[in-house]
Amino acid sequence: MLNGYQIIDADSHTIEPISLWQQYLNPRFQHFAPSPDLTIKGEEIYYKISDRVKSKMSLVNNFDAESQVKAIKDMGIDRSIIYPSFGLWLLSIDTMTPQLAQEFVLAYNNWLRDFCSYNPQILIGVGLVNLHNPDDLVPELNRILKFGWKAVCLLPNPVKGRLLNHVAYEPFWAECERQNIAVGLHTVAHSRLPTTGADRFDTHFSMHACAHPMEQMMALLALIEGGVLERYPKLKVGFLESGCGWLPYWLWRLDKEYEELYWEVKDNVKMKPSEYFRRQCFIEIEPSEPYLSEIIASIGENNLIFGSDYPHLDRDPDVVKKAVALDRQLSTESVRKILWDNSVRFYGIE
Repeated sequence: MLNGYQIIDADSHTIEPISLWQQYLNPRFQHFAPSPDLTIKGEEIYYKISDRVKSKMSLVNNFDAESQVKAIKDMGIDRSIIYPSFGLWLLSIDTMTPQLAQEFVLAYNNWLRDFCSYNPQILIGVGLVNLHNPDDLVPELNRILKFGWKAVCLLPNPVKGRLLNHVAYEPFWAECERQNIAVGLHTVAHSRLPTTGADRFDTHFSMHACAHPMEQMMALLALIEGGVLERYPKLKVGFLESGCGWLPYWLWRLDKEYEELYWEVKDNVKMKPSEYFRRQCFIEIEPSEPYLSEIIASIGENNLIFGSDYPHLDRDPDVVKKAVALDRQLSTESVRKILWDNSVRFYGIE
């Protein structure tokens, strides 16, 4: 708690130790364990990262469960929702075989279960699932439910040519809705999946700026146009680490297209795209975004959540203090919803 506010960090991360893969990966796949320089058999797991950026990444180390809980408490956070770091890159290798991708998923989820067991009241795990093989999705979802987890992490990017509305994912969406599982969409820059901007830019500056908001925009479009949100009206989807400023424009644009071209998508889209978002989607805000009051005026306050991005190097170290200080421009009720209530609904936190 900070300044009288209970806080759920809806998007924090763990920094996976390289030893994870030696300890948890199926022995038959040990020869695929990533090396300390983040290569697999000499092949980089990322795309277009400069030596300067890699040197900064090397500073991120010594994060165990004890140090993470201490940092969370020091920031005034009450619950921390844990997403992967390097695990996102591993599952972003489009050429990876579905079987190997599943072995990485199993190893990561087993490791995260043990990591969070240090303090399960504060550390709340989000499971990885394998979009490389749709047949693995529901079995892994049901396996991690036994861990007590109520959320999964998906990449918004196309995987093996499939958008999120691909028919192969229908059983997964149905099971997420049935089990009240939150789906957190979280991309990663320098991914080896098709990623907006990666075909034309080379710098971290440009690729990071493009990847996060633009892949989320297209993921939302895929879920709406493909009828996923129509068929599964109780499905909960969160759009993470992309800011929220793009959302009012995108919803306005999609609503305008729907008004003019509804006949083209009417079998899957029965109401305005903005209505689907308000009904079942959530988006992570950045406290430094200068237009949050306008966002609330546009879409309301019930779909906004807060994440710190801890412990990534590009995060604002004062992000939590800035979040509770939002009551200088927003109502106390709005801040309480952003910091706690909305994430309780999204993640099903008791």
